[in-house]
Order: sequence, then C-alpha cells, then structure tokens
Amino acid sequence: MPDMPSAEVEITTDLAHRLLTDQFPELATAFLHTVANGWDNVMIRAGEHFVLRLPRRAAAVDLVRHEQLSLPAIRRLVRVPVPNPRLAGEPTDYYPWPWSVLRWLPGHPATGQAVAARWFWAAGLADFLADLHVPAPDWAPPNPVRGVPLAARDAVVTRRLASGHIPRSDELLALWRALLAAPVHTGPPVWLHGDLHPLNLLVERGRLSAVVDFGDVTSGDPATDLATAWLTFDAAGRADFVVRYSLRTGVGDAVWARARGWALVLATALAEHSDDNPELAAIGAHAITELLDAPDAHLAR
Repeated sequence: MPDMPSAEVEITTDLAHRLLTDQFPELATAFLHTVANGWDNVMIRAGEHFVLRLPRRAAAVDLVRHEQLSLPAIRRLVRVPVPNPRLAGEPTDYYPWPWSVLRWLPGHPATGQAVAARWFWAAGLADFLADLHVPAPDWAPPNPVRGVPLAARDAVVTRRLASGHIPRSDELLALWRALLAAPVHTGPPVWLHGDLHPLNLLVERGRLSAVVDFGDVTSGDPATDLATAWLTFDAAGRADFVVRYSLRTGVGDAVWARARGWALVLATALAEHSDDNPELAAIGAHAITELLDAPDAHLAR
C-alpha cells in the first residue's frame, strides 16, 4: 500500500532554530521540539506559547499562504479557537519556502479520545461549522479537490477502488455510485476548513478545544466539511452532529448524501496513502466501517 508523500526537505529543530535566529531572534532561545509530522507540514513547538508550521514539500507552500490569508477572517466567524498566525517567515537560501509562527493552542488530537466519547462535543463541532459555513468572499483560496461537485472526484475515487489497496472496494464502489446521484450544491460557496478529521480537532478535558490545520481552506459545498460525521464519530455522535447542524442551517437530505460521498472520498485517500501513518490509516478504516456497517448506513442505499 502506498505511503504518505515523502518529505522534499528534512525539517529539524536545528533548521527551525536557524530560521528563528535569522528572522525572529526574539524566539531563538525558546526550547524547540517536533510535535507533528504530517502529509504537508511539520509542526515544531517553540517554548510555551508558539508553534512553527513549516512545509515539508513544495505542494504545501500554497497551503501556508492560504492559512495566512484566510485565518484572520475565519477567527472572526467562529467561537471555537483556531490557529492565529502571528509571524510570517520568509524563504531563505537554506529553506526555500514561506512558513508561519502561530500561537500554541492547548489540547490533544481527538484521535487520543475514544470514538464513543466524542459524542460529548459533536453538537459543539456542528455549531463551529454552522458558524463557519457562511458565504465566502471572492478572494477565498481556490482548491480544486475540496468543495467541488462529487462528480469532479469520480475518476480518482474509481481509480483508488480499483487499485487493490482499499478494503471492501466493491461495496464502496456501489455506495459511491449511489451517492453520485445526490443533487449538487446550488447555494453560494461557503467557507470550508477542507480537511476536518480527528487529527485536526483538539480536545482538552473531554471537550473540543480547537480546530487546527486550515491548509486546505477554501470555499464551496459545505458537504466537504460535513464528511467529518463519518470520519470522527460513531452513529450516536453522528446523530447529535447531524441534528444540531441541520437545525442551525436548515439543510436537508441532499447535503448529507453529498457529505457521505465526501466521507468516502477522504476515507479512500487515507486508506490508500497512510500505510506509514497509523493514525491516519485508522481514521480511514473507521470511516469505511461507519459508511458500510453503522446502524445508519442503510440511509444512503
């Protein structure tokens, strides 16, 4: 099974220290340690209050710029804490890309919490998305793989399901074909997080404490973000999430059918590319089980 994308630049604390010394010397004495190494970025904590976000491959460069552009506006919309870019690092002759210094947000990824316990904040996450999903400005970052009609992802999903890397691919293909028939989004494009899964949701003392990693931020169909109902929750948590968001926004069955389709899009991506990242692989496997076997799975048939 394919691994997650390889790093094109090795991101180390020594590199981070050099960047801070050259560009933000007031932070250069902070103790540095790596706290996350994802598909696109490495996160290095700097002392108690800050964290550096550094692209590990060229494809992530625009994602950093998009966060720097969008997060100030998004912070004004939502009540759950989101990253706050405080400093914008510049490329150098020894590190080729822009990077960010953000405020450190307390909490731990929701992957460390039992899935059944997440129902406690399912309604809170629904409120966060209801606040976020308002018409976006024209300058919202483009993203060709988020917020678009499901049909635009058909070729890649069909290829994944034919690759031999995805479990239960025949069942998933039948579900995918059914979900492609859902009516397309006809409202205005709304702000989207774009990558809303448990590693990007922070929990503290059992409660949702922050939503992080807005690298895929864009505008489009809210169903993209609502896929988290299958990526993050079990049937009980999903029921609370769906009811609360529907009450806040008035959406109907069509958006939830598309959301289930987006859950399949994202779950198959995680299943195909996370062989060397057990947490992401587990999210993909959980979502596939929820899509096919959960008590509410029949609703998409």
